[in-house]
Amino acid sequence: MKNSKGSLVRPDPLPESVSTPVVTPLSPSVVYASESPDELDSQYEGRVHGYTYSREGHPNADVVAKRLDAMEGAEGGVVTGSGMAAVSAVLMGLLAAGDHVIGGNQLYGRSLRLMKEDLPRMGIATTLADPGDVAAVAAAIRPETRMVLVEVVSNPTLRVADLDGLATLCKARGVLLAVDNTFTTPKSIRPFEHGADIVIHSVTKLLSGHSDVMLGYVVARDPELTEKMRIFAVTAGLTPSPFDCWLAERGMLTFDLRFDRAQATAVALADHLAGLPGVKRVLYPLRSDHPDRDRATALLGTQGCNMVSFELEGGRPQANAFARGAEGLSFAPTLGDVGTTLSHPASSSHRGMTAQERAAVGLSEGFFRVSVGLEEPGALLKVFSEAVAAATAVS
Repeated sequence: MKNSKGSLVRPDPLPESVSTPVVTPLSPSVVYASESPDELDSQYEGRVHGYTYSREGHPNADVVAKRLDAMEGAEGGVVTGSGMAAVSAVLMGLLAAGDHVIGGNQLYGRSLRLMKEDLPRMGIATTLADPGDVAAVAAAIRPETRMVLVEVVSNPTLRVADLDGLATLCKARGVLLAVDNTFTTPKSIRPFEHGADIVIHSVTKLLSGHSDVMLGYVVARDPELTEKMRIFAVTAGLTPSPFDCWLAERGMLTFDLRFDRAQATAVALADHLAGLPGVKRVLYPLRSDHPDRDRATALLGTQGCNMVSFELEGGRPQANAFARGAEGLSFAPTLGDVGTTLSHPASSSHRGMTAQERAAVGLSEGFFRVSVGLEEPGALLKVFSEAVAAATAVS
């Protein structure tokens, strides 16, 4: 390829233009050229802003981070290659051998595995406790406890953490409170406003919203903590793809519209399921029969989000019949898509637990989690009626 320097391989710079692109350009370059060693020093030492190697940061990640910072009322957030990469940046970037961390006992399955199997191998002790019971969390705190990790609304049982109570406890004990806000999103709650020290997201889910992005995000109230997590993420290679960041920005532009539509349909679906024969129980945070309804209303107001969980009468045969009968819906272990998806925790996110462990947190073979999408509500309710009928027909 020729350029102004002759027959060099380096491509020409982009043509100059007095106009600017309406859409953020995709910047897939892995490396960025600097003018001189002095300029590179200036970049690394923070005197000027610039990019060097995409593992350390790139323009598309910065665009997404700034948008998420604005949504969460934060500054300097770090975008990672997945939601679990963000969780790992928190736990491994801030904790050390000899530390102790308390996790909510109904965390996402992979977060639970990290807590129960991986951290102990590294000399980090862990304890699980009910995040809705501040006294239980207080009883689990030790002199070496450094952090409490919870979800605002648990995955997939939709129990609601006592966020205000936990924040008061953690502040009094000098313990960091890390909050996974994936299910609820900043549209429902901004955890920093309730005393959280760290906020985590799986951007893969409702924020990007199209099941074609794998990203995470993490930020701390204290910039020094954010920098520690950023350094760990860079060192461990928890780097986000520029293309995924570019897609995520596109998805986030319609986030508010998607959230409102899906949430309204979720409310209707929860009420509809509660009236169907063969449905044992329905979980939606703002329903009057939810065990944490008062806490949910205090924390979330009217923003209960788009997740509904329910339990069928029966077991695996009924679950199989329901999934097969839900024509047009995706049976897939994900959430936040434009289409409604069904998840069966016993065979996906929580399959690593024993049947007894799942039963202890309310996950039977008939338990399903629903991520409500953008379908016409009447058509969606009809599909669920037919699928539940197919399940009840199984003897």
